[in-house]
Amino acid sequence: MPSAQTGRGTTSLAAVPASRDLVVDFIRVACMFAVVAVHLLMMGISVGPAGIGVENPLTSLSWFAQGTWFGQVMPLFFVVGGFASLTSWRSLQRKGGDAGDYLRTRVLRLVRPTVALYAFLTLALWIATAVGVPGDLLKVIAAGAGVQLWFLAAYLICQAMVPTMARFHKVAPYRTVAALATGAVVVDVLRLGLERNPWGFDSNPIGLLNMVFVWGLLQQVGFFYADGVFDRFARWKLIAAAAACYLALMALTHDGLYPVDMLTNQNPPMFPLVLVGLAHVLLVKAAYPWLQRTVQQGWVQKVMFVVGSRAMTIYLWHLPLIIAMFGLALVLRLPFPEPASTEWWLSRPAFYVAAWALVLLVSAPLVRFELAGTALAPGASRPALWRIGLATVLAIIPPFVVMRGALDVWNASWGLVLLTLAVALVTGRTGDRKWKSPVVLERRAG
Repeated sequence: MPSAQTGRGTTSLAAVPASRDLVVDFIRVACMFAVVAVHLLMMGISVGPAGIGVENPLTSLSWFAQGTWFGQVMPLFFVVGGFASLTSWRSLQRKGGDAGDYLRTRVLRLVRPTVALYAFLTLALWIATAVGVPGDLLKVIAAGAGVQLWFLAAYLICQAMVPTMARFHKVAPYRTVAALATGAVVVDVLRLGLERNPWGFDSNPIGLLNMVFVWGLLQQVGFFYADGVFDRFARWKLIAAAAACYLALMALTHDGLYPVDMLTNQNPPMFPLVLVGLAHVLLVKAAYPWLQRTVQQGWVQKVMFVVGSRAMTIYLWHLPLIIAMFGLALVLRLPFPEPASTEWWLSRPAFYVAAWALVLLVSAPLVRFELAGTALAPGASRPALWRIGLATVLAIIPPFVVMRGALDVWNASWGLVLLTLAVALVTGRTGDRKWKSPVVLERRAG
């Protein structure tokens, strides 16, 4: 997540360039607040004679499925991520950089903080196993602590696509979007068609192709945002287009072709998420004048920079910390209202504030992994492109496996090994042949 930083990695309001789109930063930080809120609300813990129960209270709400059309913010994450990626890529190109430079930087930015999380989870899960924590309880805790890791796999795939897709966008922007949209629809048709086969064939692996088509298409929408395409339309047209997206969603979900719940559409991703992301960015542009005034408020900028400068760290750690917070509450024998009851809802704001306090406290020392420089050491050569490519693949595998199954002590352990190896592969080696490009890869804004 982009943030304004000084040379030492600390935030400074004065360091914000006049050309910077603070609304994009605001959106990403607002999405982070929404993600933490949704994950907190999805954990309903009850304590009774039968023991500790865990459920998702949100699914009991009659309006929850339709509410995800507005509250599912991950598509918008990929749109604004596309904006930031194209901006960074173009800046790197102006300095003489290439695809290897870009991907090396992104691997370091995304994987180093993830290594820290995997190291903690591996240690914690092995200790819990050694002290005899019941297997069923440990399985639930581990799975919950790794739910958010799918994003790393999806985002790394999209980041690897940026140089190529930026070139396609420059040459044929609308044909590129049409090709991605067609691919997404074809994958959905195959997946949904095979779902209804009489042989019990698992069609989900086919749906995984949409990690390229759906998330890649949303990233491509971010490219259009960076080009200012949405600025050309009057507000009423933006609102009308957003309404058309929602009408299309109604048509696609009305006959049961697609699930109404956009969280169900997420892994593997399905085409309706594109409509959700497009509707959201259209509404953002419609509200742009108001958002611009909002981000000029001093206190808003301070919140944006505190959260934005450690966004990846917060995202990775918020679920394990929320679980730890509830675990501490159980140890202290604090009252746990019946999930989804009036008392439960009234207690959520206090838990939300406590969760953010804990997240900000713990992320303070951990953010160093996110903010560490990516410049090559003096005398070091840039790793070969094959090493960078291999590192990217190795970094994708652990969160991808968690997305397809669940986190446990074993995939946390070997995942830590692969992620550590990925970082080592993209670290410059001293004593090799000097790299000839003049680019200095010190990129604080990611």
